[in-house]
Parts: sequence; structure tokens; C-alpha cells
Amino acid sequence: MSARAQRSPLTFQVTLTVLTLAVFALAVVVGFGLYATMQADRVSLERQKVFFANGLQDQIAAVKREQESVAVWDDSVTNAKAGNQAWMAENLSVWMYSYYGHNRVYVLDDANRAIHAMREGEVVSPAVFGEDEPALQPTIARLRQMMGKDAGQAGARFVADDLVSLGGQPAILSVTPLVPSSDRLTQAPGSEYLHVSIEFINDAVIGKIAQKYLLAGAHLLPMAQPLGSAAIPLVDKQGVILGYIAWDQERPGLTLVRKAGPALALAALVAASVLGFLLRRLRRASSALQNSQDQAQYLAFHDTLTGLPNRALFEDRLRRALLTSSHETGKVALLYLDLDRFKHVNDTLGHPAGDELVRQTAARLQHTVRDVDTVARLGGDEFAVILIDVRDIRGAEDISERVLHKLQEPFKLIDDQVFVSASIGIALSTGPDSDAGDLLRKADIALYEAKKNGRGRYQVFAGDMDDLLLRKRKVESELRNALNGGTGIKLAYQPVFAANGKTIIGAEALIRWAHEVHGALPAAQFIAIAEERGMIGQLGAWALLEACSFAVRTKLPWLAVNVSPLQLRDAGFAEQVASVLAETGLAPERLQLEITENVLLESNDTTTTTLANLRQTGVGIVLDDFGTGYSSLSYLRRHAIDKLKIDRSFVRLLDGDGNSGAIVRALIDLAGALKVEVTAEGVETEAQKTMLVAMGCQQLQGYLLSPPLEPAQLLALPGLSSDNDTKTQTTESA
Repeated sequence: MSARAQRSPLTFQVTLTVLTLAVFALAVVVGFGLYATMQADRVSLERQKVFFANGLQDQIAAVKREQESVAVWDDSVTNAKAGNQAWMAENLSVWMYSYYGHNRVYVLDDANRAIHAMREGEVVSPAVFGEDEPALQPTIARLRQMMGKDAGQAGARFVADDLVSLGGQPAILSVTPLVPSSDRLTQAPGSEYLHVSIEFINDAVIGKIAQKYLLAGAHLLPMAQPLGSAAIPLVDKQGVILGYIAWDQERPGLTLVRKAGPALALAALVAASVLGFLLRRLRRASSALQNSQDQAQYLAFHDTLTGLPNRALFEDRLRRALLTSSHETGKVALLYLDLDRFKHVNDTLGHPAGDELVRQTAARLQHTVRDVDTVARLGGDEFAVILIDVRDIRGAEDISERVLHKLQEPFKLIDDQVFVSASIGIALSTGPDSDAGDLLRKADIALYEAKKNGRGRYQVFAGDMDDLLLRKRKVESELRNALNGGTGIKLAYQPVFAANGKTIIGAEALIRWAHEVHGALPAAQFIAIAEERGMIGQLGAWALLEACSFAVRTKLPWLAVNVSPLQLRDAGFAEQVASVLAETGLAPERLQLEITENVLLESNDTTTTTLANLRQTGVGIVLDDFGTGYSSLSYLRRHAIDKLKIDRSFVRLLDGDGNSGAIVRALIDLAGALKVEVTAEGVETEAQKTMLVAMGCQQLQGYLLSPPLEPAQLLALPGLSSDNDTKTQTTESA
């Protein structure tokens, strides 16, 4: 008994010591476990908040995008200003509800008065706009202010959005003007009608966002209800909270603890096993925490669609690359790339196909460049590539050529095979003092030049591009002024002669611009600017009216006018030509429209239909510069061309190049086989004229016979002036 008593204190002490150590160890492990659990839950919650915030912004962007599909439309402007309630209901309001789910739509006139209203798919009295007007007015006023401030900005798109509370329910508000989709319709600044679209932020909208990110229990919380931690506020642009989006918070840490509970209870019975088990669980929890943090970091600096670095990470890497570069070891090259006609893929195949095209493009870019280089997506179909340790510009050009070749391979999009090309702008650093923003600006300018020069190519930034861009913008402004009532633009007329070289059988109208500063600008230069900046329709319409007005005063059998491919893509061009003929009184068979071979190569239904409609009116279609493009016999038969014009480059070589003679003879024989007329342009020597006539060419044009003439000079030629020409000229002078 006394022995057991003597052993009891020692046993007790040992037991107490062991239990104390076990409890201490357990407390330490449990403490670390709880910390990891809370950290995991916190990081997860922050990530969930980012998801909902991004989803809400995506929904706002979707409302604006859906609204733009009806707001940029000639018919919308016309019917809204005509007060066509049935049309507005079908296309601007009820359709927005049934197709996109927009709950309310108002159409406002230029004084911000409602002329049409829709609520929940039903057309209602415009007077109900007064109920919502106090909440909508600040956004409407902001849009009007934007439009007034930037009214002269070419191609500007205006839209104002906000979150508003209507009847105590938060909603997405988007306001945009109704604007024409073509140059055929214009409206004075300040006269625009507005399209107001409202989508309520209800459980259905929130549920769609939650489903995208696999979050459960998402719902709308009114202001009066208490908030948990899993909620984000709906804040308007004035900072007023309109409500909250709440959801069932995912708690990966707590879930982990619950799953480990039985194991922890069992481990408490055996100290050594408990400690080992808890350590392993702690390591696992820490790993989960790190993964959560890494994922949040990744999402902050990477594009979610492609996994590429986003603009923020791209700019950081570009600055670091420039800081570490030097003149001796290598430079940094920046490639700025975007896909040509990406919008066409989205419009024809849908946005899922467009997203897949972006993903496949990103993958090809990554496989084409080196591992040390950076490929980033800057937005839409725009990508940037940072090339480090580049010795000279040739190295960047080689990689650009590989990229272009790789992107020319067909893309498999859903069930369609698509061929696209890309344009690349290249800028090379000058050393560690180079500025990242300046390098990106230069690459952007080079990209603009690449697209302007034909797309599907790369362009290296040159020092004069800045000045060239400024000069082009100045010429653009002056051309616009000249077309809007200025002076300097006129037409010259080059006669076309019969084979005898004396009889004038027609003429070609050639546009000229006597610039006040630069003198006579090349037509190709300012026509290209007109095509780039959307003025070719106005310029072409002026030239057509001027030429037809002149031709009707003469006895010319026909007059040819050059037409841009962009004009033929306008579905209303044939109607415009018919209107000009009716206005001037010129017979259709006296007008010929000259097109280039590239027009025939375009697989464009609008162009094909336009050419067919023009021929039905009796207007002749002439294929200009024939032999320099890629036309095939199938194209010529399909479009039923009336005349071929042999390019001056072949005629120029007739004097000494036997091959050119054979080519010209073949072209003339081809025209004969197709039963169409043929004209040789650029005839400058008697030898050329003799050879062409001997080959069977019956129409000649060139400086040997006559240079382009002023209207008065042409009318002075024998037999060309009509009887009422003097009266017409007098009237025009008056």
C-alpha cells in the first residue's frame, strides 16, 4: 500500500506531464488549424466578392451591347423621329424584352420627352416615364453633356450607364442615342433621340451570375435586411448604396475541419498519432491557403479567357524588360497584333466562335515565340508580344513572319473552318532609357500603318510615322472641309479614242485636288484617306454627280467614272446611281463604272447584288487595270463585265518586251472570246499604238492621244459640245 502510494505521485506527475504536453501540442496544432481555416475562408470570400463584382460589370456591359444592336440603325432614327409606335414596339422595346429580358424601355425625343414606353413586354403610355424620370434624369443629362462636348469626334459612340433604384428595386440603366448606321442618313448634333433601357437586378439576373461562378444561394437583399459577410453593395455613380447581393458563402476551411473532425477525435486518444495526423492536416490546410492566394494573384494579372498575362502584368513585364536591356546585350522588341476582320467572325458565327478564335490564337502565339518572351492579351482581339534580347529589327521581323504564317493556317471553330489573318506593328527599344508607354504608342502607330497598307502583314515603326500620321490627319480634315462646301476638288476628263487615233468615242473622269498648301495631291493618296476615314461615299457621290452633270452637256457616247470597292459594299449604291441619272437626265448606257479586280475576288453578297442591279439599269461595268490582279475566267463570267481595260504597265513594255506583247495579245483575245470591249490605257508612243491596233484593240487611251483635259478644254474639241452647253455653263456660273 505504501509502495503504491509512493509510486502514485510519480505516476501522477508523469501522467500530468504527458497530459500537459499532449494538451499543449494539441492546442498548438488546433490553433494553427483554426488560423488556416479562417484564412482560407477569408481569401475564398474575397475571391467570391470579386466574382460577383466582375459578373455585375459583365451584365452592365451586356445591356449596353444589346442596346447598341438596335440603337445604331438608320431605321431606328427614321422610325423614332416619325413616331412609328408599332415599329418602335417591335424593334426597340418589346423585342428588347422578349429577346434580351430588358424590363423597361423608353424612347426620348431631342428634348428628353418620352415618345414611347414599354414595361415588362407591354407597350404603355409614355406618361409613365414621369414615374421613373427623377431616377433616370442624371444619367440622361450626363449623356447629353458627353454628346455636346464630343459632338465633332468622328466615329464616336456615346453611352451612359448607372445603377438606379426604381420602386425600391435596383436596376441597370443604359442610355444611348439613336444614330445612323450608314452615311445615307445624317442628323444635326443635339437632335438625337435617346434609347433608355432598364434591366432590374432581380434573383434571376443574380442567379445567372452565380451560376457562372458556381456559387449557391445568391439573392437580392433590400436595404432593411441585416447583412452577413457574404454580400456586396450595389452602388450608383454618386456612391449611394441601392441594395446588396448576398449568397451562401463557400467556406473551404470550415468544410475541411468538419471532414477532419472524426479523425481529430480519434487522434486525441493516441498523442503521437494525433500530433502526426494534425501536422499532416496543417500542411494540407496551409497548402490550400497558398493555392487560394495563388489563384487570386493569378486572376488579378491574367486574362480569364486565354490565361495569358493581362494589360497590368504586360506593362509591368515591359518596364522590367526595358530596365534590364542594354545596347550591347540586346534590345526589347514589342509586337502589337490584332486579328483582321475579327468582328466578321463574331457577327457571322457568334461570340462563342469569336472567343474560341481568341483562345486558339493565344495558343499559337505562345507556341511560336520563345519561352523567355511574353505573350499578353490587351483586350478583344488585340495581343502584344515582348521579345527580349533582340539584336536588331531583323530578329523581330523574323518572329513576326513566323507568327503571320502560323495564323494563316485554318482555325477549327465549332463546326466551321475559318481563315483569318493578322496585322502586326513592331517597335524596337533604344536602350534602358526607353519608355514603356512610348514604345507601346509606336507599336500602335505601326499597327495602324500595317492595316492601312493591306492587312495580313507587319510594319516596323519608322521615325517619320508620327509626322506622317499628323499630316494624314491634317489632310483628312482639309478633305472633309473641301467636300463640305470648300474648293479645290474637281474632275478632269481623258478622252478615249478609236483605233484611228482621231475619233473620240468616250472619256474617263479623273478626280483632282488642287490643295492650297501642297499643290496637286496624288489622287491615290487622298482617296485612300477617304476610304480609311469613311468619306469615300461622300467623295464618290460628288464625283458621280459632277461627271454625269458634265456628260449630259456633251455629245460623248459615254463617260467612265471610277468606283471604290467600299461604295459597292453599300446596298444602296445602285439606287444612288439611278437617282443621279434621273436627276441629271443622263441615259444609263452613257455611263460606265470602272471597278478593280479585287472587287470580283470578294465573296460578298452585297457587292454581287449591287453589280447585278447596276447592269439591270443599263450602266456599263468596266474592269480597270486588268491583268494586275487575280481575276479568273469564272469571276468574269459570273459578274458579266462589259469591258476590260489593259493596265498601262503592260502597254509600257510593248516597245521592247516580247513577253508583254504576248500577254497583251492574250488579253485582247480573251476579251474577244468573252464578247466584251477592250481598252488599252497608257498609250504613249506611236509604236505602242500601232502594235495595239494590229492586235485588234479598238479603244486607246493615253498621253500620245490626249492628256486629261479640263471640262472647257474637252468641250472645245470638235463635235463634243452640245447645243445647250453655253446656256448650261452660264447657269452654273450664275
